[in-house]
Amino acid sequence: MEHRNKTFVTEFILLAFSEFHQYQILLFTVVLFAYIACITGNTTIILMVIVEQSLHVPMYYFIIIFAAEEILMVSVVIPKLLAILMAGDQKISFINCFVQLYIFLTLGQVVSICIMIMAYDRHLAINKPLHYIVIMNRTLCIGLVILPWIFSLSSSLIVTLFTMFLDFCGPNKVNNFFCEVCPLQSLACSDTYIINTVTTTAAAIATVLPFFIIVGLYTKIIMTVFKIKSSSGKQKAFSTCSSHLIVAMLFFMTVFTIYLTPYDSQRDKYYSLIYFLINPVVNPFIYALRNTDVRNILKKYLKFQTKLEHQTVELPMSNTTK
Repeated sequence: MEHRNKTFVTEFILLAFSEFHQYQILLFTVVLFAYIACITGNTTIILMVIVEQSLHVPMYYFIIIFAAEEILMVSVVIPKLLAILMAGDQKISFINCFVQLYIFLTLGQVVSICIMIMAYDRHLAINKPLHYIVIMNRTLCIGLVILPWIFSLSSSLIVTLFTMFLDFCGPNKVNNFFCEVCPLQSLACSDTYIINTVTTTAAAIATVLPFFIIVGLYTKIIMTVFKIKSSSGKQKAFSTCSSHLIVAMLFFMTVFTIYLTPYDSQRDKYYSLIYFLINPVVNPFIYALRNTDVRNILKKYLKFQTKLEHQTVELPMSNTTK
């Protein structure tokens, strides 16, 4: 009988935003627009860094990795939300639910660690500029990319398996738009003390620890910048860090609100929507609008495009005159 209880639930129902059933089309339009903007913005950043030789430095390599991770993150969750809003397809199988959970947890932890690595990169560039190229070599860059994935894949697998093998013997309605760990654990019939402890520990290692490391790194950065005598030097130093600092603040504010406060299914659902829609959409614009290098490249391409358009218009006119 106990074994049956563990396999009783074969699918889950994602409630999403069913309480606003009269606004489903509007929500679908907003979510679709945000999803397209996220994919377009992050893809533009990736292509720009790949094409532009002047951006082939470690900082921008980490930025394109971060952008790629954000594309993967939203693509794991948003298509299912669009299916729910448009077709009312709220069902998700037991296996697919936990596959989605595992991928989401992995990507979430990788993004958190990636933000910390980007802060470390800025710390080296400002505090140890003469040794930056030597320290941030190809081997270290590859290691900083691979190690977060090894840690996150292992950590997320533990949390996912612990949650998966709980007894799901009754309610199967998840008050969220994707298979999130807290709503799933709240549906379990068995004792969740151990898995709650494991989840909290994993969340602390993946978010709280990187957050305090980032705070420490930026404290050193700010102290170094204030020692710079020229105002132009200070402005240049801050311009290389400000965009990343804003992205980090947005990310950790949202994550801490969801995972480090008492669980509230209704509130956390809306914060999760912010996490998946607003942050990935605004991040490319933050990097584009607040980063001097990226702005200059965008201006260069826009001028080049304008010049081509003028040449295309003037060519037929010159032929007619002849």
